[in-house]
Amino acid sequence: MTKLCIGLMSGTSLDGLDAVLVDFSNTIPQVIESLSRPYPDELRRRILKLCTPGEDEIDQMGRLDAELGAWAAESVNQLLLQADTSYDEILAIGSHGQTIRHRPSPPFGFTLQIGDPNQIAYHTGITTIADFRRLDMAAGGQGAPLVPAFHQAIFHSAEEDRVIMNIGGIANITHIPRDGQSTIGFDTGPGNVLMDAWMQAYYQQPYDKNGNIARSGQIQQDLLETLLDDAFFETPPPKSTGREHFNMGWLGARIHKTMSARDVMATLCELTAISSSDAIKRYASGSKSCFLCGGGAQNSFLVERLKHHLEEARVSTTDELGLNSAWVEATAFAWLAYRRMNQLSGNLPPVTGAEQSVLLGSIYQARSASGT
Repeated sequence: MTKLCIGLMSGTSLDGLDAVLVDFSNTIPQVIESLSRPYPDELRRRILKLCTPGEDEIDQMGRLDAELGAWAAESVNQLLLQADTSYDEILAIGSHGQTIRHRPSPPFGFTLQIGDPNQIAYHTGITTIADFRRLDMAAGGQGAPLVPAFHQAIFHSAEEDRVIMNIGGIANITHIPRDGQSTIGFDTGPGNVLMDAWMQAYYQQPYDKNGNIARSGQIQQDLLETLLDDAFFETPPPKSTGREHFNMGWLGARIHKTMSARDVMATLCELTAISSSDAIKRYASGSKSCFLCGGGAQNSFLVERLKHHLEEARVSTTDELGLNSAWVEATAFAWLAYRRMNQLSGNLPPVTGAEQSVLLGSIYQARSASGT
């Protein structure tokens, strides 16, 4: 059986779609080809609108669900063209979908991702795995984070305790002890989501490249302490969050209007650095190495602040472990698809809070070769 899978990931930052073609023949997955496709401004605006309650939500969601599915299928077709790889060589596509709501609190917590996998399967002819989170929630879990299972499988070391920190819109950490038996992982709070929103509102830029704006500002200690006073940071794991909690409304209720935009950026960068480093000190104190991945790993000022707060740990990126830090999450969903096709569980109950391990993802069968 072929060991090639495609992973599709569009995260909380709403910046676009990452697509990877991955070979699982070896211990460390090999990314054969990759593609990053930014959302057009109008498409991003419509997705963002669906992330908060509003009028005519069902019709808007239904149309956008189909549109994003077709858009993802186009991305797969482009990826395979770039890779010069035929469709029948691919075992499956793992599509995370675009999260528009994540409310995991019981009873009957839920999560919702759009990007119709029927569109992807039909327009590529490749079996597609999607809806990865809800069976974990049915089993009593939060449906997130899911990448710690991948981190444990790929990045475990018998020589040292490790932390893998993913800095997307939301930041999450995975603590992987040497014994391989007590891995934990959880969302630590905002990663890029508040910084990106502030950049878009005040600088008309999608993100703070290299952290240059934050670096030019002054951390406002009073604001920082107010932001860190949020109950989420003290909630013990398992826990997950999203832009439903950490958003511009949340920030606006806590900010002094007279603060300079640069000082707010500096403070938001420090919020991400402190909240995530504090979580590591509290729940992964034995780790001497912290490997970063996700978009935030490219923010040099944020990395400097993390190194400052994690002075006893070596801070690097997953590139050092053989997997490009930009493609870790997309690769994780290719891995989850590979697991699902091989009837293997994909969640870690100690991480999500689920009662047991379960097979993650629903299978959307490709059209037949005859097209019938």
